[in-house]
Amino acid sequence: MKELVVISGKGGTGKTSIVASLAVLAEPVVTVDCDVDAADLHLLLTPEIEHRESFYGGSKAEIRADRCIGCGQCKSLCRFGAIGRSAPVNGSKWSTFEVQPLSCEGCGVCAYFCQEKAIDFSPVVSGQWFLSKTRCGPMVHAELGVGAENSGKMVTEIRTAAKQLARKRSLDLLISDGSPGIGCPVIASLTGCSLALFVVEPTVSGLHDFRRIANLARKLGVPGVLAVNKADLNESMTCELQQTAFDMNIPTIGRIPYDPDITRAQREAKSVVEISCGQAAVAIGNLWLQVKKHLAKCDSAISEGIL
Repeated sequence: MKELVVISGKGGTGKTSIVASLAVLAEPVVTVDCDVDAADLHLLLTPEIEHRESFYGGSKAEIRADRCIGCGQCKSLCRFGAIGRSAPVNGSKWSTFEVQPLSCEGCGVCAYFCQEKAIDFSPVVSGQWFLSKTRCGPMVHAELGVGAENSGKMVTEIRTAAKQLARKRSLDLLISDGSPGIGCPVIASLTGCSLALFVVEPTVSGLHDFRRIANLARKLGVPGVLAVNKADLNESMTCELQQTAFDMNIPTIGRIPYDPDITRAQREAKSVVEISCGQAAVAIGNLWLQVKKHLAKCDSAISEGIL
């Protein structure tokens, strides 16, 4: 099974629009939205949810008022200011303490040191992930709760579910919409994938972030290819991007021009290749042909023990 991860190093480069188009061109295919903090691939593929699972990303402390003697040790130990006094309960003469869930970092120190065993430290639901069907094939996506953590763990969980689903459906390709940046969810998106497609805009910040994400992929042992989005808006920066990629031994396999049809497709909740035969749609079609060639090369390299 091959896995293509479309990654950018920053948000807003157009990778989700490209993922949707690639999914249409590769149909049937399993798609995965690894941007669990701000998922938006569902806006273009309009999935129909068939199954959902709760995601437990960590634990939170909760003080049992009927056991708390109000000693205040938990408050003095909490480094995050998550514990404060509450009103007396059940006619008690002293006030107890309570935990503010949004401030609790889930370290468990308060529960560990509470001599009265008045603090529960239990797993909490941090979000949900979904198995859905789309016009392109199955899709795995997720929704992380507001302020919830462990998005990297959630990415790993949905990638695992996607691989299991692909084997069950006898599909040999996963296309993942990776998270922006270079943090934990990005590392979880990239680790162990077959090929990374870097989608970059020709700007100074785009060049900077491309270097960061390309170096990260190299450290993780993931081969990569470059596609420059809106390449015609800054020809000199596009050339600099291509030269940088060449110096890093990353082939440039696509130059996608600016095309208002992409915005029109977004408004219609479609991919651009479904509603247009314009310049961007043609460029993405050619990009898909190049991606298939490089995925095949990755297969050959793995079989020969190179990767």
